[in-house]
Amino acid sequence: MRLLREMWGTPGGRGFVMLAVMSGAFGFAVNAQQGLFTNFFEEVLLLEGPQFGYITAIREVPGFFLILLTAVLYRVPLQRVTAGALVLFGVGLALIGFSTSFWGVVPWVVLSSLGFHTVLQTQPALGMSLTTESRSGRVLGQMAAIGQAGTLVALGAILLAFHFELVSFRPMFVLLGAIAVIGAVAIFRFPNLHEGQAQVAAMRREPIVFRRAYRYFYLLNILDGARQQIFFSFGLWVLVNRFHLGVAQISGVLLAVAFVNMVSSTWVGHMIDRYGERRTLSLVNLGFVVALAGYALANHVVIAILCYVIYWFVGPIAPLGAATYLRKIAVPSEVAPSLGMGVTLLHATAIVVPVAVGYILNFVGYQIPFLIACGFALITFFVTLRLDPRAQRSAERVALDAAAGV
Repeated sequence: MRLLREMWGTPGGRGFVMLAVMSGAFGFAVNAQQGLFTNFFEEVLLLEGPQFGYITAIREVPGFFLILLTAVLYRVPLQRVTAGALVLFGVGLALIGFSTSFWGVVPWVVLSSLGFHTVLQTQPALGMSLTTESRSGRVLGQMAAIGQAGTLVALGAILLAFHFELVSFRPMFVLLGAIAVIGAVAIFRFPNLHEGQAQVAAMRREPIVFRRAYRYFYLLNILDGARQQIFFSFGLWVLVNRFHLGVAQISGVLLAVAFVNMVSSTWVGHMIDRYGERRTLSLVNLGFVVALAGYALANHVVIAILCYVIYWFVGPIAPLGAATYLRKIAVPSEVAPSLGMGVTLLHATAIVVPVAVGYILNFVGYQIPFLIACGFALITFFVTLRLDPRAQRSAERVALDAAAGV
């Protein structure tokens, strides 16, 4: 408690606490809904394999248009944008629980997705404002660990609630919506910071940024979107449909993932700061190759679960590394809108790929999509070998560093 009071006494410490509470609430809501969605769609809405691909594509549409929202709201402080996005996310989650059909759930999926994807852009930007460039990975890793702690609590509650049949899907979605709104309240008064120092006003942001100098950052997002959405769309579906795991068992798997990520996230962020994005992200994508190939070829539920855990152990590292790479090559005013552009490009593939793969599933076994995702990870591995933040800085960033004597 004394440490908390001391932190609250400085703008940077106060911002850290606020973002930590928001990250915990956001992690609680996001990952708990992941533990519910697959079984809710299959058991309540009676969706089939291809429809999982279609609903995922619909869910990703707001992410594709995020750059337009970023342009419209570029004068609004990031903390206000984040708070509003969390409210949208929470309302959408609550209303999903009252849906009864594929088309009935679509509007609320879109609403919650709009809030979710907006926070994906603003959360790392707020986190990196808490500290200097050399410590960005560590702070983002700490926030990821706090988010996973929220996940552990959420999944533990779901595991117990559904194992003992204490609650149904609908009230659980309402609870998750309420948790997201708590995150909105926590972040609303986040202080204006740059390099961990208080600022009189929020940092100016460009409305839309698309630069050739950031091409590798864009390419990482495009490839990650293709790989990520295949696994996101069909990873849990395979465990439910192929290996017949129930809500309690799925929650147990996600608990294992959350625990591994909680204890490793801070260490992972430190590794990014210490060894750089090229070495870290290349190893990450080799991990993706192993996990995806193993998932496609697994004939036993234990092997499939092990590959699932491996995938999500390395999964969160990719966006952290991409964000810290961007910060090293971009001027500060272009970081947040460029993160938004990255999310938009990620979802350009995230919309197309699940639909295409959902269609392919009508003719082939579930193994094929995971082998396709494995191919995307392999391509990304070769892209990461070309990363060199110092040499790939934009001209504006070079001029800014020269003026500062860096």
